[in-house]
Amino acid sequence: MKNISKPLITLPILISLSPYAFAEDNIQDMSDPLSVYTQAGLGYTDKGLNVKIGRSYDTGIENTAGMNVFELKGIGGESLGWNGSSRENNNDSPSLIRFRNFQANIKNGQAKQIDINYDLNNEMGTASYSFIQALPQIGPFNFFPLAGVGASFGNNVVGDDGETISGYSIPGTFIVAGTYAKLALTEKIWLNYNPMWKKTLSGSDTYKDHGFEDNNNVLAHEFAASYQINPRFNVRYFANWSENTNFSDGSHRIEFNYQF
Repeated sequence: MKNISKPLITLPILISLSPYAFAEDNIQDMSDPLSVYTQAGLGYTDKGLNVKIGRSYDTGIENTAGMNVFELKGIGGESLGWNGSSRENNNDSPSLIRFRNFQANIKNGQAKQIDINYDLNNEMGTASYSFIQALPQIGPFNFFPLAGVGASFGNNVVGDDGETISGYSIPGTFIVAGTYAKLALTEKIWLNYNPMWKKTLSGSDTYKDHGFEDNNNVLAHEFAASYQINPRFNVRYFANWSENTNFSDGSHRIEFNYQF
């Protein structure tokens, strides 16, 4: 069967949190995942270029801010990607899209998100709904546990009988749990480590046994190093890999983000 749920996690704003997300002059703390603001980002990756656009909005709920973030990934992968195997497996058209609706309560440190990822090349994707809770800061460390549920979907998925199911279908559901962690080195430099564990929950036998990298579960890792150039602009390095993929064989990117 197709690799239904190979991790598509990029986690672009998975960083630190304080209950004071709204800073003076409406400039938000860009190292805070509860900071909601209109933004644009450009990433150069081993699989091509990524483009990110985020728009904040009024939720109408007291102390709760919201934003929609859209990402288009893998643009020019064959021409611009620096990983040889990535160039061979990609063309210059976008390979991945991601949409995220995010709402955060700036008083109690709670957040919720809808996260939809779709692989254009394999015509497979995931959609999940999760909750995040900020824990009290411990020295230079911040932790933000996450838990949620989701479903995988795809076109022409192979069923338990080995036959292809024509059209789009939902082969199964899954759970996700993890944490976002931040280490503040200085006021402008911080590191992140964001482990996420996914496990199949229900669905076809094929999906339950092989839904995540040919297994029923997977532990995905993300590391990021960030530098805040000025209050509105930062540069970040990301690495994504899993228990089945070595760090060097994972996905790597350099991302520039601007707050409007």
